[in-house]
Amino acid sequence: MAEGEPIRVVVTGAAGQIAYSLISMIANGDVFGKEQSVILHLLDIPPAMGVLEGVCMEIDDLALPLVKGYVKTTEPELAFKDVDAAFLVGAMPRREGMERKDLLSANVKIFKVQGEALNKYAKKDVKVLVVGNPANTNALICSFYAPSIPKENFTAMTRLDQNRAQSAIAKRLGLCVSNVKNVTIWGNHSSTQFPDVFNASVKLPGSSKSVYDSINDSQWLESDFIKTIQTRGAAVIQARKMSSAMSAAKAAVDHMRDWWSGTSEGSWVSMGVISDGSYGVPQGLIYSLPVSISNKQWKIVQGLKITDFAKNKLDLTAKELLEEKEEAMAVCNA
Repeated sequence: MAEGEPIRVVVTGAAGQIAYSLISMIANGDVFGKEQSVILHLLDIPPAMGVLEGVCMEIDDLALPLVKGYVKTTEPELAFKDVDAAFLVGAMPRREGMERKDLLSANVKIFKVQGEALNKYAKKDVKVLVVGNPANTNALICSFYAPSIPKENFTAMTRLDQNRAQSAIAKRLGLCVSNVKNVTIWGNHSSTQFPDVFNASVKLPGSSKSVYDSINDSQWLESDFIKTIQTRGAAVIQARKMSSAMSAAKAAVDHMRDWWSGTSEGSWVSMGVISDGSYGVPQGLIYSLPVSISNKQWKIVQGLKITDFAKNKLDLTAKELLEEKEEAMAVCNA
């Protein structure tokens, strides 16, 4: 595709908090590059269209040269028409007293509609990132209803967890976050996820050292650190009284940018992708794994050391995802 030809990018839940930060970063070239023009497709529900009108006014007022136009709509057939990339942000949030099966049931309806629209109207090489929770299972549902699009093109966001873990390690060591490399998030974007730094490294002046050797406190790395990352979202809500919208938007940008532009040699990132059985993860789950990316294609990084401690964590989060998949598929097949 010529750089001058705009790509079409859909953002669902476009009037929401995450999208408010995300849209401006897409429009500014932070995702697809400073030379790549975009046409924004903004989808939300009818009650949110007044707010979305205000967002579109701000898009105009940003006066960004990369924005060649936008479509604001409540109709999936317009939102997903000929799109090259999709940020599926809108989802039914879990409310107090709501059981997981109720949440899954509500989201099956949303992601069935969006999957069918992607299947019918989007480009077949569309890159789909599901942000709305439960992101892994929502991505699985969406893919189920879009059989003409490769399953590899549906991903769930665990980059926020990776960013949180990378930042926590850097903060502990008093270093810039860019000095920490190859942190891995395994499994579900939930409190069962496993933030793993066993294969991660720290860049020091003139050398590189493992995170375990740098921290020199395995008890902290295998207890408080893990718990902090697993519960970080809840901690932000408790402090802010709202969810972590700004950091979630940044993580979505990081995820799609790396998918679009690739990872550097010897490095990997965490993405919820369709499992092929690597590392003993059951096939067919959308499971966060370490991936390297080239030519817009991700590949699971093989050969990483998995300790017995880690294996137990991988199995635990896989068990939760299997349960979610079974519940979601039961709703799909009902």
